[in-house]
Amino acid sequence: MSYGEVTLVGGGPGDWDLLTVRGLRALEAADVILTDHLGPASQLGDFLDISRKELIDVSKLPYGKQVAQERINELIVHHALAGRRVVRLKGGDPYVFGRGFEELAACAAAGVSCTVVPGVTSAISVPAAAGIPVTQRGMTHAFTVVSGHLAPSNPKSLVDWEALARVGGTIVVIMGVRHAPEICSALVDAGLAPTTPAAVIQEGETASQRAFYCELSELASVMASNAVAAPAVYIIGEVAGLAQP
Repeated sequence: MSYGEVTLVGGGPGDWDLLTVRGLRALEAADVILTDHLGPASQLGDFLDISRKELIDVSKLPYGKQVAQERINELIVHHALAGRRVVRLKGGDPYVFGRGFEELAACAAAGVSCTVVPGVTSAISVPAAAGIPVTQRGMTHAFTVVSGHLAPSNPKSLVDWEALARVGGTIVVIMGVRHAPEICSALVDAGLAPTTPAAVIQEGETASQRAFYCELSELASVMASNAVAAPAVYIIGEVAGLAQP
């Protein structure tokens, strides 16, 4: 029996033209596209002939609609076993908090061929869109990307926030809007200076991008007063002070 094939495509952080050429070619060849709500999913019809493609929305909206990862895996494998060319289109990069490896493992278990097309991650590109380099010669030689989807007090959190406050360098937090007050407090309590430059960017690399610049002690209140909502990235570290708001 001849099976189809699966390609996990990183769609980049925002507008469709941040896709890689390889990712675009995979989308052009696809019979079925399973899309997230991030990246270029909403723009597919602007750059792709989708009239003969089946589009399946498998979004995981923060604190909203959630398609279980197990169901996504089932859909990917089902369509591939039916002989179709499947693209799983994700925002950012499939392997940066994208659960891409889980999908690859599901394909491997079913005997389905699966390849990965990397994408531009929001952890680096969104700060850049707001004028912030995550590293800078003579200022910082390291950056750490962490998920803020769990609060520091949550026993399931795998982030050592106290160590992060001491290690130095730039801290980039994604999926952390809801828990920003507790994250900022945890970093300050662990010794990070309240005056450390910070910034938050909502809907980076899109026409709706908004950016706000402040100090760490002000970050949570700035986000609240400006109704910052997901998707958003915030950056804490000396490099945030380099931006020209």
